[in-house]
Amino acid sequence: MIKLLLLSLSQSLFLCGGQVLLKLAMIRMPSFTWSWSYVWALLTNGYLALCGVSFAVSGVLWMMILRRFPFAVAYPLAALAYVFGLLAAMFVFHESVAWTQWIGVLLIMAGCALVVQ
Repeated sequence: MIKLLLLSLSQSLFLCGGQVLLKLAMIRMPSFTWSWSYVWALLTNGYLALCGVSFAVSGVLWMMILRRFPFAVAYPLAALAYVFGLLAAMFVFHESVAWTQWIGVLLIMAGCALVVQ
């Protein structure tokens, strides 16, 4: 089960990383218009390219997890991405996090610990 936990942590980190990079990419994009300049801005957005790489790695790790482990055990561990998302909201985007959100994250972590047992 340690292998599953390590793979799930890695997959969740890449999934969350992709979401963070997508948010950073969208922050840097101009307002949407149906124009070639907007398409060019999308195609030259480095954060968007890195987002795609991160999602691709996450997808490959997810396929490895699904192939090797029972779905009933693997799928709940995907919720670890919520934990990393909350941390990213705080440290990358400097958002305030309510105590209820921390309780939710603690419950997710407890659930993941129970699933791995």
